[in-house]
Amino acid sequence: MKRSSRTLLLSASLGAAAAVVRARRHRPGGDDGDRWLVVTVNRAIADVYEGGPPPRPLDRFGDDLEVRVRPAPGDHGTELSARLRRPLPPGATSLPARLAGRDPRQEVRTALREAKALLEAGEVMLPDRPPTATGGTPAGKLVGLLGRRSGGEGVL
Repeated sequence: MKRSSRTLLLSASLGAAAAVVRARRHRPGGDDGDRWLVVTVNRAIADVYEGGPPPRPLDRFGDDLEVRVRPAPGDHGTELSARLRRPLPPGATSLPARLAGRDPRQEVRTALREAKALLEAGEVMLPDRPPTATGGTPAGKLVGLLGRRSGGEGVL
C-alpha cells in the first residue's frame, strides 16, 4: 500500500472514530431539543421582557416556546433564552436535517437573532446578496445556498 493511501485511510478512520465519540458525548442523557438557545442583548431586563408576550418575533411561536431572561454575566446586558416546549421528532436535530433546513430549532435561533436586532437597533439588518450568488454557475449556487442556510444556524 502506498504511503498516501495509508495516510488517507488513517485520516478517514480517525475522522470516523472522532465522529462516533462526539455523537456519544453530545447526548449525555438529554435530548438536543430541550436545550436553551441564548442570545445576549445589550439592554436592561425591563427593556427586553417583562412577563407579558415575548418580544417580537418570538411571539409568533405562542405557547410552543418557553422564554426566560436573566442578567448577563458581568452585568453586560440581558440573556434572552428560548426553547421549544414540544418534543422534537427523532432525527430532527441531526446534521442532515440541519443542512436541509428541517431542524425546528433553526426557526427559534433566527427569531432570537431577530429579537436581539430589534431590541438593540430597532430593525433587523440583512446583508446584501453577493453578486456571485445570483449567477447561474455552480459556485454561485453554492454561495447562495450557504447564505440561506446560515440564517438558521448563525454560521456558515
